[in-house]
Amino acid sequence: MKKSALIITLLVICAFGCDTVGVFEQTKAFANQSWAAKDSLRFNFEINDTTAFYNVYVVLRHTDAYRYSNIYINVTSINPGDTAITKRHNFILAGTTGWLGSAMDDIIEQRKLINSNPIRLKKGTYIVVLKQIMRDDPLLHILNAGVRVEKVIQ
Repeated sequence: MKKSALIITLLVICAFGCDTVGVFEQTKAFANQSWAAKDSLRFNFEINDTTAFYNVYVVLRHTDAYRYSNIYINVTSINPGDTAITKRHNFILAGTTGWLGSAMDDIIEQRKLINSNPIRLKKGTYIVVLKQIMRDDPLLHILNAGVRVEKVIQ
């Protein structure tokens, strides 16, 4: 009961204290808490408001047992009517004082911004594909990964 009240309180605070609106968020879980190099994750989302600016994030959940302070991920984006563009990202997950994300028990959630500034998106269907490119295969202690798109309120 206390855990539910805490979660509801945090959601209310975020809803009234944030300057963004979530447009899309989806994550996919990995069997046995491991992300194999062959496992590409594909996410589709629609954009209708072309006047707004957006932030796009990679969402990661891992355990405290994850061995590294970073993760390399190829992010492929396919915009409406365009060809695929793949960019390698080195997401820093920990600093000198510990994990950078939010933690609950031994699970850490990280939201890593893909674009450096809010961007305008064209109307239509977008596809984002995530693929881990670390040397470990499979990459252990990764629970799930996904994409979040937020509309920036100005």
